[in-house]
Amino acid sequence: MSAVRCKLVTIGCSWGGLDVLRRILRGLPAELDAAVVVAQHRGPGSHPTAFRDLLGAATLLTVREAEDKDELQPGTVHVAAPDYHLLVDGHSLSLSTDEPVAYSRPSIDVLFETAAESYRDACLGIVLTGANADGAVCLQRIVELAGERVEHAAERLEPAPGSTHHDELVGHHRTFLYSFSWPSRTS
Repeated sequence: MSAVRCKLVTIGCSWGGLDVLRRILRGLPAELDAAVVVAQHRGPGSHPTAFRDLLGAATLLTVREAEDKDELQPGTVHVAAPDYHLLVDGHSLSLSTDEPVAYSRPSIDVLFETAAESYRDACLGIVLTGANADGAVCLQRIVELAGERVEHAAERLEPAPGSTHHDELVGHHRTFLYSFSWPSRTS
C-alpha cells in the first residue's frame, strides 16, 4: 500500500496493549495526514477521561473521545468510549450500544469491519495482543479490501537501526517488521 493513500489508521487492543499503543502514537508525526481510530476494551465503569489523557500525553496528535457523528480528521486520534461500539461510517463515526462482540464493547471487529468497508485500500489495521480473538477476523477484511495490517504486536517497540520509519513489533507468536512512510499534510 502506498503511504500516500493511507487515510485511516485503525488500532485495536486490550488494556495490556496500552504501553505499545502509546509508543505507536508517540512515533506518529504531528502533521499526519490520516485519522487514527482506537478501540480498546474498556468496561462501562472506566474513568471517563483517563484513557484519552494517557494517550494524549504520549503524542503530538490531538486525542479525543469519539462522539456520535464526529467527522474523521487527519492528525486526530479518535478513541472509542467505554461500553460503546465505534463504527466508521464514510468519513464520520457512529456509536452503538448493540450487544458485545466476543464479550467486548467496544469491539475491535466492529471497528475494523466498518473501517474496511469505508476506506478499503486507504485503511491500515493494527491489532495489539489481547485476551481474546477480537479483531482477528475483521483485520482480514481490511486485507481483503486491499488495506494493510499489522497484527499481534505486543510487549516492546524499538526502532530498527538507521530508520525512524521502521518499527520492530515483537509479539507472543511472531515478529513483524513493517515499513511505513506516514503521509504528511505538508508533503
